[in-house]
Order: sequence, then structure tokens, then C-alpha cells
Amino acid sequence: MPIRVSALGELAEQLRSAEFDLSRRWDTIDKWFEAWAERPGLRADLRRHLLELPNEQAAAVIKRSRETTTHFAWCLRDVPSEPFTFWLHEYKEQRDWRQGYADSVHNHRYHFCTTILRGGYLHERYAATINPGTELIRSAELVTATPCPVGSSAFLLASDFHRIPRATDGTMTFLVKSRQVTPWSLSYDPDTHESHRHVPVETRLEHLASRL
Repeated sequence: MPIRVSALGELAEQLRSAEFDLSRRWDTIDKWFEAWAERPGLRADLRRHLLELPNEQAAAVIKRSRETTTHFAWCLRDVPSEPFTFWLHEYKEQRDWRQGYADSVHNHRYHFCTTILRGGYLHERYAATINPGTELIRSAELVTATPCPVGSSAFLLASDFHRIPRATDGTMTFLVKSRQVTPWSLSYDPDTHESHRHVPVETRLEHLASRL
């Protein structure tokens, strides 16, 4: 009897087989991802993957995942030797959003591709001006505002700025992310014009003792 290869396994194998630096050719990764995301029954495959997780692997998924102000970010795959990770984002009901994450103008420390599995959201892209002295965002201008329904796919580089001001209740997305390509990310509140730098906590341990 042939062994069934999961949707995640197929994508991981294709990415592992790349004979180039994924972080430098993310446009190519996007073409692969878009073709993979169009496969029929993707939601069912991901649902089966979650239901069939052994207890130890399920515990690892929980340990790697986190809650943000706008959604739950579930890390489905993170193998240190691989230059990518897989995630499910489960958006909270809009009434439960707290300001400061997806609904701010922001970029990321990594490149990523995403596809909408359920629901949908409004996706805004921005042109941001960086203050050379503070390295924070000085201003951000809306470039596009695109309603994204189920099946929509897109990719963003770490240098791209975007915002999701609202999402349909029950929205879920699947993402493949590169490893970190910049040491921090930036966010910007278009109402207050305040900008912040976001440094991942795991990189701060070496400085922790010096602050005591």
C-alpha cells in the first residue's frame, strides 16, 4: 500500500530541494507556494495533519506557538536545519482585537507567503519613509487596499510594509516563512504617527544579566 504524503510534507520536500538561497529568491518560492496552495482539499489535508499529530508533536506545536493582539500564531513545522517554517494563523473575532499588531503598519524580520483558508481580510500595502537618525518609521503612505477572500495568496519581503485593518470572524491563513533576515521589525500607528522597533525576546538573553 503506497504511503500517503501529506500536503505539508510535499511542500517541505520541494523547499528542501531548492538549489539556491531561499531568502534571496523569495519570488520563486512564491510561484511554488501559489501552485501548491491551489491544490484541492488543502483545508482537509491540514485538518487531517492536526488530528493525526502524535501527543509529543502536538505538545511541540503548542510550545512553539504564541498569541498576538489580533490572532493566534500556530507553528506547525520548525526544523532547525530547514530554512523555512510553516504556520497557521487563527484570527480572533474582530471585537477581541487589541491595537498594535496586524492592524498597525508593519514589516517583518522574515519573508513569507500566505494563503487564506477561511474567511478573508482587507490587506493594505504601504510605502514607508524611515528616519535615518532613529531608524524608525517617519511616515507611511497607503499604496493599495485589497479585499482578500478564501483562496487568495500573496507574498511579502521583510522590507515590505503592510496592514490588516479588519478580518472576517473565523479567518484562518497558512504561511511559509523564511528564517530571520533582519534583526528587528518596525511598526507604525497611522493615527498617532508613533513608530516602534520590535526585537525578538530570544535574542536578548545575552544582554539580560547586564541589565540587572
